[in-house]
Amino acid sequence: MTRIAADWIANPPTRAVMEKLADAGHRAWFVGGCVRDTVAGRPVKDIDIATDAPPEAVMALAGDAGLRAIPTGIEHGTVTVVSGGIPHEVTTLRRDVETDGRRAVVAFATRIEDDAMRRDFTMNALYAEADGEVLDPVGAGLADLRAGRVRFIGDADLRIREDFLRILRFFRFHAGYGDARAGLDAEALAAIAANLDGIDTLPGERIGHEMRRLLAQPDPAPAVAAMVQTGVLARVLPGAASEALGPLIALEEASGTEPDWLRRLTALGGEDAPARLRLSRSEAQGLELRRKLLAEMAPIHEIGYRHGADIARDVALLRAAMTGTPLDPAALADAALGAGARFPVSAADLMPALQGEELGRKLKVLERRWIAARFALGRDALLDGPA
Repeated sequence: MTRIAADWIANPPTRAVMEKLADAGHRAWFVGGCVRDTVAGRPVKDIDIATDAPPEAVMALAGDAGLRAIPTGIEHGTVTVVSGGIPHEVTTLRRDVETDGRRAVVAFATRIEDDAMRRDFTMNALYAEADGEVLDPVGAGLADLRAGRVRFIGDADLRIREDFLRILRFFRFHAGYGDARAGLDAEALAAIAANLDGIDTLPGERIGHEMRRLLAQPDPAPAVAAMVQTGVLARVLPGAASEALGPLIALEEASGTEPDWLRRLTALGGEDAPARLRLSRSEAQGLELRRKLLAEMAPIHEIGYRHGADIARDVALLRAAMTGTPLDPAALADAALGAGARFPVSAADLMPALQGEELGRKLKVLERRWIAARFALGRDALLDGPA
């Protein structure tokens, strides 16, 4: 028997939700990520609860207890119950009736075995009683989680055809939970390769959401390499290549730089990423700026001055990764140096002798001289220097 103990299980607001369902004669279990991550020793972000109570009963019980109930997805059985300021996503046990690769028609169920079989991966089909006893209805979730094996429940091809987004989720979960020694599941990879056309039916918003989460994982390089081999990356982002991603991640780790999905997306390249991944305007501008600066090859200290330390650091890391060269030890210091520099000459220093376009040209000449000197020249040195 496996039993989990965690602060979130014993938290009175969470216990209140579970006890209210039990007092009304219903069964309730913690399910999914909160159980998976507790078993794996990871922080828990969200609390999901599965119950045999229909959603209308959950709404009524929450109201009787003075808890806020939000019908976030009541047509699919989901009610968000807010207890002690903590949202609990309470979903009635379900079984799939019909699927089309993007959405499912579901019916409510009474057994966790039925509910478990409609989930994607074995490690996501773990449940826990209110006292923390873990239930593994598919019989492989605990073993796969502990071994770092990401496997579809039952027939991989069928699971994928139920929801084609599971193709991208497979690679994201491997990057987040997979063990390199276990490798990627061969049955899953074969099923993915056979269902590539399904990717074309997915909305760009959903693809972009998964790609952001994938690239934000500590080391997504093996998963992305597998996406290349199966043809997935070419469907998601035509023209993208994964060769620079591994070196970039190694440089990030060596320099103590936190992972950043947009930096890593820049390393992948690809055609029309903003549209295909539905990037926001600021994200698209950030991607375009990094690509532009990589092409221009300006000194890192100048990039730091003009665009800030974060952009300059990213460009330094990307240059090294994409050219296969070591990171210049001074590059990150140069990024910070430029970001903190302030041009010491103002227009007032040159007036009234200079005006209009001539004034603007002179300021640019002095600024270029100041940048070339790595910001070492002060106001007087610049004003007294060559004309």
